[in-house]
Amino acid sequence: MRSGQERARATKLHRRAVPRVLVAMACVAAVSAAGCTEPTEAAREDRLVVFAAASLRDGFATLGEEFERSHPGVAITFNFAGSQELRTQLEHGAAADVFASADQRHMDALVRAARVTSPTVFARNEPVVVVSSEGARMVRSLAELPEATRIVIGTPEVPIGRYTLEILDRAEAALGPDFRARVESKVASRELNVRQVLTKVSLGEAEAGVVYRTDALSAQGSITVVAIPPESNAIADYPIAVVTGAPHPELARAWVDFVLSPAGQRALASAGFAPPPASSASR
Repeated sequence: MRSGQERARATKLHRRAVPRVLVAMACVAAVSAAGCTEPTEAAREDRLVVFAAASLRDGFATLGEEFERSHPGVAITFNFAGSQELRTQLEHGAAADVFASADQRHMDALVRAARVTSPTVFARNEPVVVVSSEGARMVRSLAELPEATRIVIGTPEVPIGRYTLEILDRAEAALGPDFRARVESKVASRELNVRQVLTKVSLGEAEAGVVYRTDALSAQGSITVVAIPPESNAIADYPIAVVTGAPHPELARAWVDFVLSPAGQRALASAGFAPPPASSASR
C-alpha cells in the first residue's frame, strides 16, 4: 500500500499529464479535420505545382532547376501527362498552380470552365515521324509510312494524336485519297501521350510513330527521324496559364513570367522548341 506522500505525488503528476493529453487530442482532431495533412505542410508557400504536357518533360525539367536556383527555398512539383488527362484532372478540382498544354483546344475548354485565366502561347513544336532500327529500312519518307507493319500513334483526344490525323488528311492531296486509310490499317496501338508513342518505337515494339521534334531529340541514337513536308505538317502551339484558385498564385505568375523570359525561351530553344508568335510572347 502506497504512503500518503506517494499518493499525493501520483495525483500531482496526473494533474500535469491531463492538460498535455487534452492538447494532444485537440491536435489529432485538428489534423483529422484537415484531411490528415500536417498544418505546416498545408500552409507552405514555397511549393509550386505545375501540370504540363508530356512533351514538355525535358524542357521544363531544365527550367525548373533554374527557377529553383533563382528562388531559394522553392520546390517545384511537375505532373507530366497527356494534355487531355491533365485537363480532366483540373476539371475535377485537382489542386495545381499552372497548366501548360500542347494545344489550344484543351486550354480553351478550361477557360470556358473558368479553371484557368489569361492563357499565353509560350512555344511551338513540330511533329515528325520516328522509326526504329528495323523500320528505317522501310520508312524513309512520309510517303513510305504505310510500308511499316506496326505503327503507333496518339489517341485522337491527345494533341499529338489529333495532329497526326490532320497530317494524314493533308498528305492525301499529294499521296492519294487513300493515304490515311493505308496508314491507319497498320496502326497497332494508340497511346495516351506522346512519350508512350516514342517509347514503343525506341524499344522496337513498333516500327514507326509520330511524335514532336522535341521528343525525337531526347531519343537520339535509338530512333531515326523522318521529316514531314511543310505542306502536310501541323504546327503545335503551347499555351500556359495560371490555374483559377491556385494555392500559390504569386509563384504561379512568377513561373509563367520565367517561361516567357529570355532565359526561359533560351532553355526551351535548347530543348528543340520554336519561339511563339511575337504577339503571343509579349505581355
